[in-house]
Amino acid sequence: MSFEVCYQPLIQFACDEFSAGSSSQALLYVAGGQLMSMLTRREFLQAAGGAAMSRTMVHRAPFLAQGAVTAQAMNSEGIHSGASAPIQSLIFPAPREISISENDFVLDDQVRIVIPSNASEEDLFLANSLVNEIGDRFGLYLKIDRVENLDTQQRFILMGSRSNSLLGQCYSHLALSKDDDSTVPEGYLLRVEKNIVFVAGGDDRGVFYGMQSLRQLLISQDSRLYFKGVHIRDWPDKSFRGIYLFLPGRDNIAFFKRFVRDYMALYKFNTLIMEMGASMRLDKHPELNYGWVQFARDANYSCRNYPPGPFHDVEQNSSHQDTADGGFLEKEEVADLARWIKKHHIELIPEIASFTHSYYLLTRQKELAAVPENKWPDIYCPTNAKSYSLVFEVYDEYIDLLKPKSIHIGHDELFLPVGASPHCADTDIGELFGEDVCKIHDYLAAKGIKTQLWGDMLLESVRGVGLKKHVSPDGWTYQTPGGMTPEQVERLIPKDCLIFNWFWNKEEGSESDAEANEATLDKMGFQQVFGNFTPDMKNYETRKKRTTLLGAAPSSWAATNEFNFGKDLMINFLGSSSILWTGQVMQPDALIVQVQSMLPDVRGRLSGITPPSITEKVITPFDISERFNADHKLTSLGIDLPDLKTAVIYLQKVPFDLKLANGRSAIAVGVEGKGSSGLPGVTGISIGEAVSSLIFLHAAARPATSKESFRLIWDQQDTADLLGWYEVAYEDGFVTTIPIRYGVNILEWSWGKKTGAHSYCYGADALPIGRHSDSDATFFAYEWINPRLGKVIEEIRLKGTKGFRGGSNDFNNSYGPVIESNAVILKAVSGVRKRS
Repeated sequence: MSFEVCYQPLIQFACDEFSAGSSSQALLYVAGGQLMSMLTRREFLQAAGGAAMSRTMVHRAPFLAQGAVTAQAMNSEGIHSGASAPIQSLIFPAPREISISENDFVLDDQVRIVIPSNASEEDLFLANSLVNEIGDRFGLYLKIDRVENLDTQQRFILMGSRSNSLLGQCYSHLALSKDDDSTVPEGYLLRVEKNIVFVAGGDDRGVFYGMQSLRQLLISQDSRLYFKGVHIRDWPDKSFRGIYLFLPGRDNIAFFKRFVRDYMALYKFNTLIMEMGASMRLDKHPELNYGWVQFARDANYSCRNYPPGPFHDVEQNSSHQDTADGGFLEKEEVADLARWIKKHHIELIPEIASFTHSYYLLTRQKELAAVPENKWPDIYCPTNAKSYSLVFEVYDEYIDLLKPKSIHIGHDELFLPVGASPHCADTDIGELFGEDVCKIHDYLAAKGIKTQLWGDMLLESVRGVGLKKHVSPDGWTYQTPGGMTPEQVERLIPKDCLIFNWFWNKEEGSESDAEANEATLDKMGFQQVFGNFTPDMKNYETRKKRTTLLGAAPSSWAATNEFNFGKDLMINFLGSSSILWTGQVMQPDALIVQVQSMLPDVRGRLSGITPPSITEKVITPFDISERFNADHKLTSLGIDLPDLKTAVIYLQKVPFDLKLANGRSAIAVGVEGKGSSGLPGVTGISIGEAVSSLIFLHAAARPATSKESFRLIWDQQDTADLLGWYEVAYEDGFVTTIPIRYGVNILEWSWGKKTGAHSYCYGADALPIGRHSDSDATFFAYEWINPRLGKVIEEIRLKGTKGFRGGSNDFNNSYGPVIESNAVILKAVSGVRKRS
């Protein structure tokens, strides 16, 4: 059998050439503490391979391939060591200062994690967290020793903030000055030497983030487990590094906890804004919980993103009916989540919407609605004192349980039809809005709680001036309010409110000047954060210098689960983490490649699943060539693939047999959308074994789309275009299906050319298979775990969809148009065989 290795060590060559002063176009360079690539995406992928197959990779090396590698670069478990990775790529977000130390620190059962004899609760938490990290991944559970004095003849790991009594001894032993420790809040010092691992922080958060960097330095290679030897001094650029999301439903609590520990903490987020509504059991108002569930069911079973039955069919607030998956949690469940969040040095800010987005308050209190004619009112009447009795009683239940330092009160998207409100028709809505904010602010301030809110109503440049006329679908004429006047803002809105600026980006067709908006908030005397943040902000390096800008938070506007976060938000979340920690914006192509390479590790952590390809030794290709029906041309779709490899190649330790048989090299199945693909489905792809998993190497013929999950709240899976499915037929006649969804487990073969800001595939890993260095062809390896272990799979059938409609580009209650015709191209299938 002939083998062809597709990984070429060009990255290391580039680094060597850079050190020698070469000006080659293939070089990598370091700018501002962050590794940047001068390679095009295609060149990078050809040099580096693709993302790792592993779902439990210990080391990512974000800018290096963990994809197709030489046998010498894999350890006994098939895990790429990353030992030759550029040092700046070892940790994400990239540290401010990092250099190689002389030796790595080898982990074995002689190593001890040392803590003071009077160890604090935080010392114990750090030590136990590291013990679990190493043990759960490798079965090596280190011992924790309480000591009065350090034994420098022993190999040990020490982590602590300035209150840790052992730190001074370690500083002396390493001949360090305490001035070497960053005094910036959340800063840390990390040193990995031959016999000592030392993590020091100026505060508890600092040493905690040092440990997160240490987690990323863990490498397994050639049956040796070690921390890469480095010296790091690091601190964040912004103090507010948040994520906005919905309270998870009960079935997603375990995922949420992994997300907090192994994503938010690992990548150094420190704030979580969580939308609550009536998604926690309310003892004083249990009717709101029942009303909330009925509201969510009505919206979902009516297949609507916005609730049914609006007055004259006018626009209402978005409904967010997937908060807590349309249900509610018990108080102890919410309290447990809050404890977990706090333990990982993340501040929880509950978002309890008031005035607007108040569906949850009004489902059983319609008499308080500004527009009671709505089937599901979304705005309470601010002239009714009973509205505030209800608001404050709900707030108090959350306050008593969570004891927050701040509460986000919402207050965005005020679409009140002024003429329809019996109490607001002759009233200045700006006055009512400002008075409402002031009442809630003062109530919270009396309890020592700060107020946060969305800031669109504070700017006429965003909301417009005065009342705006509208005509409803049935011809009714009404008006909606513009923004508050500057005088009203000055007089009514307390200046210690933190404003979430989601209008930092100039939208197409908008007259609003994004940078002028943040300057206006600054002049008004407010501190602000960029809300709904995305890492493609223009001119960030200049705009971040505004002293009133504390940071930013990307948002999730769909249910808190792995599917939604994985397919929609990896670029936004990771890109934002990098910007807020390092202060620098990565170029979109570099960010996409880095995120795609990180996803194997991210998937493993978020899913909690280790696929068979990681732990098992026998992985073999299946010969599917007898079902080949396509060569390099798909004439009906106008596709002409470049010259592809025709040998066995590897993605980590997974082999794929890229055969050429009778002039054909793949199975292609049509996706019938607009027009005809001219390609039928294919059956009879023989397997004949009881495999633990199957790994499909496939690609789409053309780009498709993956809309945000909030475009189809009632059918979020179908926001990713469904191109087709594999039918897995067992020998006993049972058939199960594997959906093939764009952006979930497949992308187009020409992905290397694409520069879209969200062009990544969460559930499958990129593998370049072009024969020549200038060939641009990337296929995606997707591992499916057999749910019926021991059952023989007789065959696979590949079929394409017909007339599929996914999410709409508009904010409406319908599916989008029929997708463009396409094809699924299957190049190879490999299987993890059961243990003998």
